[in-house]
Amino acid sequence: MRRYFIWQAAILTVGLLSSATFVGAASGAEGAHPQLLPGDRVLIGTVEEVRSEQAKIDTGEMSPRFVPMGVRKEKNLPSLKKGDRVEITLNEQNLLVDVHVIGEASHHLVVHGQLAEPLVTGHDKAVIRTAKGKEESHFVRPVARSKVASVPVGVDAVFLIDELNKIVDVTYGDKEAVLHAEELWQKKTPLKGSFNRTNVVILTPLDRNAITVKTEDGKEHHYEVRPLIQKRMEKLTKGDAVVLLLDEENKVTDVAILPRSSEGTHK
Repeated sequence: MRRYFIWQAAILTVGLLSSATFVGAASGAEGAHPQLLPGDRVLIGTVEEVRSEQAKIDTGEMSPRFVPMGVRKEKNLPSLKKGDRVEITLNEQNLLVDVHVIGEASHHLVVHGQLAEPLVTGHDKAVIRTAKGKEESHFVRPVARSKVASVPVGVDAVFLIDELNKIVDVTYGDKEAVLHAEELWQKKTPLKGSFNRTNVVILTPLDRNAITVKTEDGKEHHYEVRPLIQKRMEKLTKGDAVVLLLDEENKVTDVAILPRSSEGTHK
């Protein structure tokens, strides 16, 4: 039964990737952006406040967007401050791809190619064989790992690479690639698992590459933290409320820090 649901999830991801391709084709050249993939979109907003390593941004939507400051710190970009006007790039799943102050240089690279080999456990690194036959190794940002992992080896795809040479988004190259991917998913063994999200409160901050947390049902859990996310986890303290992304080995592969309540504490 579990394998059935994993297979269904993989097919759903193929559908999401294919819909992004068709949306881009339907929109025409007028709305195209040379540094984005079809289906990606840009929101303009204003930073309302910055706290708990997150920027609260008003984009005119019903609810504000919360952007982790680590996205910019990793690129050695200045921290956002109240009043900044920013561009937030989202993929077709409404997940953050990038954030830049308006007028700030952004250097994304669109690469056409194929996955040269299956992703390793953790899905944090991919080898792309470009259209010219060159193989390139790239780390994959957490937001894109499940999407990249859903692309079968040898299927034409389009990868979006950020300023740090990391994959931040992916879609299929054309309609034939979508059909090919669907056929392969029906024939092959699905990936080992999917990522799970869980809301927790930190009980013991990062110590010896692991943390202890309390989940919403009041139970305590001890999780190992993947190396690529440990730097961000070091900033967490006891009582912080966060959302953890757990991989198929039940290890922390990403984290979103929830804003503190007005009282400034978590119970």
